[in-house]
Parts: sequence; structure tokens; C-alpha cells
Amino acid sequence: MIKFDRVGKLYPGGHEALNNLSFEIAQGELVFVTGHSGAGKSTLLKLIAGLERATSGTVLIGHQNISQLRRAALPFLRRKFGMVFQDHKLLYDRNVFDNVALPLHINGVVGQEAAKRVRAALDKVGLLGRERAMPVTLSGGEQQRLAIARAVVSRPEILIADEPMANLDDSYATDLMRLFRSFHQVGVTVLIATHARGGEQSGSDRVLHLTQGKLA
Repeated sequence: MIKFDRVGKLYPGGHEALNNLSFEIAQGELVFVTGHSGAGKSTLLKLIAGLERATSGTVLIGHQNISQLRRAALPFLRRKFGMVFQDHKLLYDRNVFDNVALPLHINGVVGQEAAKRVRAALDKVGLLGRERAMPVTLSGGEQQRLAIARAVVSRPEILIADEPMANLDDSYATDLMRLFRSFHQVGVTVLIATHARGGEQSGSDRVLHLTQGKLA
């Protein structure tokens, strides 16, 4: 489903974020992307989601070379993805329900169908009773749960999470990891970037470990 073939990413100023990466991720896999701060984890996820373009090599999603997609086609590609960011990227002037509904409205899903999907996503993350709450009233863990609900409400094929457990206490982190595994169990491809090896991972999990932009 996802294939990197000798992929590199060079930013203006000469910073090489990724160097000659080659790997494949099958549909339905759960994969951890690990490494120190600055190792290239976020860049790797952004290349997969089409938020950045590779400087060299080929990034395939399905059979599409997304490095060669026209910019007008990228929004259609991104419908495959749900994305969870470390800083949540919530809309603080909208309530919980409206935050989750936003991706549906962008894709033309409104009315009762949208409401049903929003409530199902909120139920999945344990926030069904907080529909009218404003994000600022939620704890850090609840805000991350809200971000996950927004990411999965459109039923994506691929769920990408960039340091989702950062700055959370152990109990919240454990609950979130259980949530990500539940999506994996129903066939969603899940990629999680995290600082260190271990922690959330079990011995059977697939790990891509980056060191200074290279696969270790």
C-alpha cells in the first residue's frame, strides 16, 4: 500500500531530513516510526500524506506516485488519510461536535448522516457526552481524543499520528494506544511516530527506526 524507493528530502538551506529510504508498508499494518528528535519522523509522515514532496526517489500510495501528483489532485488523495498532530490543531472557536464534523462538511457530508458519524466517532473515543463543550475546557488527553475523533470520522484507510502520546501521563497514553490498536484491528493502516523504542510497542510490532534521516 505504501512504498518508499530511495527517497530523500532536502530542505532549503541544505538540511537533509531523509536520506535514501526504502521500505514497504502493507495494507492494515500497524507501524511505529521511532527515533530521536530531528531524526526525520515527522518529515516521513508528511511525505506519505502528501503534505511535503520528496526531493528524490519515489513515494507510492497504492499505485500512485504522489511526488508527481498535480496539486489539484492532492485533496482527493488526502481523503484516504486521518491525521493526528502533537499540537492537536483544533479549532478553539468551535465546540467538540463542530470540530469533528469539519472534515465531513469539507467532503460534502452534512445533515443526519454527518451527525450520525460524528456521534459514532465521539463515542469511540469516549467523548460522546461532551459534544457542546469547547476544546479549551478539555484536558490534554481529551483534546488528543478529540483530534483522533476528527481524524477517523471520515473512515480513512490510513491513520497517521505524529507523537500522539507526547506530554500525556501514562494512563492517558495507555488509553490512546489501546484506541489506535482498536482501529488497526478493524483493518486501518496505522502509522505512529514516537520518540523512543519500547513504551507503547510490543515485541510483535513493526518498527521503522530513523537515525539522522536514515533507516537504522
